Amino acid sequence: MMIGTLASPAMLQSDHKTRRELVARVLDRGLDHVFVADHVSFHVGMGMDGLINAATLTAIDERLKVCVGVYLLALRHPVTVARQLATIAEAAPGQLLLGVGVGGEDRNEIEMCGVDPKTRGRRTNECLDVIQALLEGEPVDYHGEFFQFERGWIKPKPSQPIPILIGGRADAALARAARYGDGWLGVWTSAQRFAGAVATVNAQASQLGRPAPEQHGIQVWVGVDSNRDRARARLAKGMENFYRIPYERFEKYAPYGEAEEVADFLAAYVDAGCQVFNIMPVADSDAAGIDAVAQIRERLGR
Repeated sequence: MMIGTLASPAMLQSDHKTRRELVARVLDRGLDHVFVADHVSFHVGMGMDGLINAATLTAIDERLKVCVGVYLLALRHPVTVARQLATIAEAAPGQLLLGVGVGGEDRNEIEMCGVDPKTRGRRTNECLDVIQALLEGEPVDYHGEFFQFERGWIKPKPSQPIPILIGGRADAALARAARYGDGWLGVWTSAQRFAGAVATVNAQASQLGRPAPEQHGIQVWVGVDSNRDRARARLAKGMENFYRIPYERFEKYAPYGEAEEVADFLAAYVDAGCQVFNIMPVADSDAAGIDAVAQIRERLGR
């Protein structure tokens, strides 16, 4: 099982000393990884390039694993993404875990990149086809609906495969995870629904002649404080500021309270087959958030 925390703005944007200290705290507390988001221009222009952030974080400490959760692959050309992945794999072998999603919360973000939002699922599938073929290190000819090229070639082949998790709640996302993924990455889902999704992905993978994916995960916001009311208020404010949707719509999926309470909530996902936890803590400081995720990890038996 892998349990990680969000790479906070301070970890990504502060001076180098602060960033190194936060990464050291993650590693010293025994966490397995950090995760980063990816947006080109979300709502009012917010954004961050998930692969660039992953590259800078892996360079801080060779022990640090980084999950991109999730990369909006359909907004990029798969050949250039394959080169980026190969470059990171060469500089930081075994440190990257790539989550892929189709996005859609902000339709304009997709359209401004020249992509019809209605095609983003099919484009993502083609991108995954292309990337997985190119990362084998041999010449590739490809003729798809969206991408066509002759003798695409990306060398060197990564010395260690880059695990790919497929995010999304729709049936198409589960089918994508079965076909392309090393696991499915859920969000806003109950433990019961998580277990059902894992069973669906594994069954479909078997029908395709693939081994059952083993790195199913969940991405979850949590509010952590010794005072439950304060934990809820802080979590609600953070989520409403980001999503511009009332917290009540998320509350049943976003636990709050002391770290032990949050861990007890998440234990049901372990029972449902979750092997990767991307935990986004909302606490009174970055250090407190890291420490809380470490306490959650210990409570879950890692």
